[in-house]
Amino acid sequence: MFRYKITIEYDGTEFFGWQLQGCLPTIQLAVENALLSFYGREVRIFGSGRTDKGVHALGQVAHFNLEKEYPPYKICEALNHFLKPLPISIVSAEITDNNFHSRFSAVKRSYIYKVLNRPSPPSLDKNRVWHVVKPLNLDKMQEASHYLLGKHDFTSFCSTDCQAKSKIRTLDEITITKNHDAFEFFLESRSFLHNQVRIIVGSLVKVGKGEWEVDMIKEALEKKNRAAAGPTAPAHGLYFYKVDF
Repeated sequence: MFRYKITIEYDGTEFFGWQLQGCLPTIQLAVENALLSFYGREVRIFGSGRTDKGVHALGQVAHFNLEKEYPPYKICEALNHFLKPLPISIVSAEITDNNFHSRFSAVKRSYIYKVLNRPSPPSLDKNRVWHVVKPLNLDKMQEASHYLLGKHDFTSFCSTDCQAKSKIRTLDEITITKNHDAFEFFLESRSFLHNQVRIIVGSLVKVGKGEWEVDMIKEALEKKNRAAAGPTAPAHGLYFYKVDF
């Protein structure tokens, strides 16, 4: 048995997220169908993290087992061939140790969230950024983000539907950069709660707009109540950036 690790890039606009959901179009279903066309039998793949409907990925990682050994370039070529014309690309493939697991071997996951901050709507980046019209204050958002660094109970910053037993997570890094009218939020942690990144961004944007004071992020964190935090930012601005093993 040979275990293959693949890195996947995709535009999630027309998909119902990563995970299988019956016959609904998902990234996992599309890749498994491509494997079926190539290998001739059903193969289950395992992703390093779930992405919701409309969320994109630059570096999703998955693994699967095949009984036959193929050169990694052959896996890339074959899967990309059968994935056409879907907006999914197998960026790389490799044969890995059979103990490797795309989810449980991960030590860090990184996300990027993109905001377009200008009066006019996006054309080239439609469905790939959150369009915010009101001017954002970078310094205030950066200052507020510091309250979220480190180990905290992030109950206020996760979905009420989150099924995680513990809401305690450690946010290793959060940076916010600006390039002309584009803002980019980078967040890194071993694992994230459901909608955690999107709620953090939605809350920080309220600070950036001047609707919240900087220390209201700290207050929201301490209340451990979803109602205390800001809105959930739209899915289409979020990108699963990379996984470290």
